[in-house]
Amino acid sequence: QVQLVESGGGLVQAGGSLRLSCAASGSIFSINVMGWYRQAPGKQRELVATISSGSFTTYADSVKGRFTIARDNAKNTVYLQMNSLKPEDTAVYICNAQERFTGVGHWGQGTQVTVSS
Repeated sequence: QVQLVESGGGLVQAGGSLRLSCAASGSIFSINVMGWYRQAPGKQRELVATISSGSFTTYADSVKGRFTIARDNAKNTVYLQMNSLKPEDTAVYICNAQERFTGVGHWGQGTQVTVSS
């Protein structure tokens, strides 16, 4: 099993920055891709960014150029640096870790990000 604990959410004004962290524990040797998703009230969960064990990254078009995902394999932690935040970025941000051989995904509890206008 893999356990994920997120931190770093909060309230910020538009144009501000936040950095989210997600620490993984448990069967971390099985993890390949880690990523961040978000879910706003009344909306479906959407992909924000992913990073593989080899540091290959992908981003949603809506966050390209503003958000940066990074990974510290020694600390089993993935980060999401969010700059130039917009009110539409308001959502619960949820960490995901995908197992290498099974493709099974594990989810954190989520951390709230609120951007005021």
